[in-house]
Amino acid sequence: MYIYDEYDQKIVNERVSQFRDQTQRYLDGKLTEEQFLPLRLQNGLYVQRYAPMLRVAVPYGLLSSEQARKLGHIARTYDKGYAHISTRTNVQFNWPELAAVPDILAELASVQMHAIQTSGNCIRNTTTDQFAGVVPNELVDPRPYCEIIRQWSTFHPEFAFLPRKFKIAVNSHESDDRAATLLHDIGIKIVRNEQGELGYAFYVGGGLGRTPIVASLVKEFVAEKDLLTYLDAVLRVYNLHGRRDNKYKARIKILVKALGVDAFRDKVDAEWQHLKGGPGTLTQEELERVKGHFTAPNYETLDENTELQKQLSENKAFANWYNRNVNEHKVKGYAIVTLTLKKLGVPPGDITDRQFDSVADLADKYSFGEIRNTHEQNMVLADVKQDDLFELWQQAKELGFATPNLGLLTDMICCPGGDFCALANAKSIPVAEALQAKFDDLDYLHDLGDLDLNISGCMNACGHHHIGHIGILGVDKKGEEFYQVSLGGSSGPDASVGKILGPSFAREEMPDVIEKVLSVYVRNRIEGERFIDTYRRIGHSPFKEFVYAKSH
Repeated sequence: MYIYDEYDQKIVNERVSQFRDQTQRYLDGKLTEEQFLPLRLQNGLYVQRYAPMLRVAVPYGLLSSEQARKLGHIARTYDKGYAHISTRTNVQFNWPELAAVPDILAELASVQMHAIQTSGNCIRNTTTDQFAGVVPNELVDPRPYCEIIRQWSTFHPEFAFLPRKFKIAVNSHESDDRAATLLHDIGIKIVRNEQGELGYAFYVGGGLGRTPIVASLVKEFVAEKDLLTYLDAVLRVYNLHGRRDNKYKARIKILVKALGVDAFRDKVDAEWQHLKGGPGTLTQEELERVKGHFTAPNYETLDENTELQKQLSENKAFANWYNRNVNEHKVKGYAIVTLTLKKLGVPPGDITDRQFDSVADLADKYSFGEIRNTHEQNMVLADVKQDDLFELWQQAKELGFATPNLGLLTDMICCPGGDFCALANAKSIPVAEALQAKFDDLDYLHDLGDLDLNISGCMNACGHHHIGHIGILGVDKKGEEFYQVSLGGSSGPDASVGKILGPSFAREEMPDVIEKVLSVYVRNRIEGERFIDTYRRIGHSPFKEFVYAKSH
């Protein structure tokens, strides 16, 4: 992983000192709320419903065990003993005291972490595949390119005050997309052209929120060395032409839609002519410097584990976990393990201080001391020897990390909702808990198969409800909380935005509503067909007619 040099560390330390002074002046009444607002946002600090919320940057989801222990220490010392993994793979603390935030930032800086650019109208944390660098059929490891984007975007003076927040994702897998790349302001697919040269396909104008849109292909191939100059060109066009008079119309997706993809592309190309070949061009030396931080760990030469097959055949619970939570590794004898944070009775994505310590211990023992947060609010140990899987499973089970529901209905994405967020129209967590309780039969969940269910507490869509196969959105109706259901969303290579089923439901109705939706799928599916495949084959009407029928 990338290790700070002396300049990185100095910049982060100075930022902590600067914010400590700004916070003290605010607490002393020398700065108004309006004056303090941009200063706290630049350091990841929101004012939420009950307390400040501090969002900590985890670049492309990658953590060291030392950093995970520090996050556990912060949760224990400065918060209420837990934190939340966000869909941008960051970590959020929901209960810090404002006066203590500079101390928290100093603690983070001691392990090369910060909260810079995790809020505000700037370029946010760049995300990628949680299996980057270890999964088969990947074109190249995308993490060095994410790191190059991180270094370019952090403190970029020209893009510190964009019309709205800006999100970038990078994907390098030939057939899978675990980063929802096409639902980003810029989605970058690493590709090779007909000559075998490495480069990028640029998709621009995707996003969720009030106007969900799948990104459009703006440039089919940009050479590897031109990553930053083309990014500069896209951002400059957006910064110049994006709307600032209406925040609901300010994202780049609205600009692309208003201009049309062809006209937008023309403007970017015109701007690029001023930048291409200039100082922003990546040299081979710079590419190799950054790639040098992402070399393979010291893998052993291993044979396939014959004992593993015996363990799988003799232990159904282990086999269920292995089939859902373990993925193939590109190195023989190793496996990728996902630790789920979706245990019954626990809000999706929440992790306690003790669990941070435990996952750090597991990473040190089994996976070269590295951990990855995922878009689906879980954590990954990317380099586990097959020989260690059974032992790891036993320990993960005791720690609450081994619920074998990865990719199933109860592996849901859920925002903090009205329990914490000041913007939310409705609570999300109680709906998630009710669904976890209703659908707690793992045999039934495994029979249903792959199914994405996402929950958001408002139209800002932090729970990505638009791209769940089943999406749930909290809405306000004359001061009361209701929930709208959408079907048919997808975040993969075949990305699509879900279609609203019909009028919203009361919270207590939601488990039965979802049960009806699932029953339509079960009745109509053909062998091997996922929920999203059945929905696309039979269409919206059978689901709507059954859910809204007066009686069954």
